[in-house]
Amino acid sequence: MRRFPAAAWTIVTLLAGATNAVAADYTIDLTHSHILFMVDHLGFAKMVGLFTNFGGKFSFDPENIPGSKLIVTIRTDSLQTQFTARDKDLKGADWFDVAEFPEMNFVGTEFVRKDDHTGTITGKLTLHGTTKPVTLAVILNKVGQNPFDKQNSVGFSARGSLKRSDFGIRAFLGSIGDDVDFIIEIEAKQKS
Repeated sequence: MRRFPAAAWTIVTLLAGATNAVAADYTIDLTHSHILFMVDHLGFAKMVGLFTNFGGKFSFDPENIPGSKLIVTIRTDSLQTQFTARDKDLKGADWFDVAEFPEMNFVGTEFVRKDDHTGTITGKLTLHGTTKPVTLAVILNKVGQNPFDKQNSVGFSARGSLKRSDFGIRAFLGSIGDDVDFIIEIEAKQKS
C-alpha cells in the first residue's frame, strides 16, 4: 500500500478550495464510502479485496489547506475478497494477522493543493505493526448540501499504492505481487 488504503481515505476534501466550502469538521459516511485494494496473482489477474469496517474524521479549511487534519482507522478483520477460504488465510498470521494487529491507521501529515480539485495527502500508515509514509493522489468530487438529508457533505476519490513487504507482509513474494494498489471513495458529513 505504498500508494492505498488506505485510507485513506477522507483525503480529497482536505484539498478543496474551489467551492463555497468553509472551515469544518467531517466524519466518514460508511454507507457511501469504500476502500478497495488490488494485488497481482501469478501475473494472470489482480485479486480485488475490500475493507468494510472503517471510520475517520478530518478537519478542512479551504483558506489553510496545510492546517488540515485527517485520521482514518480500518478494522483488518473486515477484509473481504468474495472467497471465504482466502479471506480466512489473509486474516491469518502470514498475512494481515488480524489477531495481533486488529487495526490499521492512517494519519495525514502533509496536505498539498495542486489546483481547485486535485492534490496529494501524505501521511503515516501503520499496518502490521510498522509505520511508513504513504502518499495519496486525491480528487475533490463535490462539496455541498446532500439533497436527501440536507446535510453539508463532501466527496472525494483517492488512489495510491504501497509495497506490502515494507510492512512486513512477505508471504508468497514472487508469486503474489508486492505492490498493492488501492482505490478509495469517500463521502463525509459535516459535524453539527
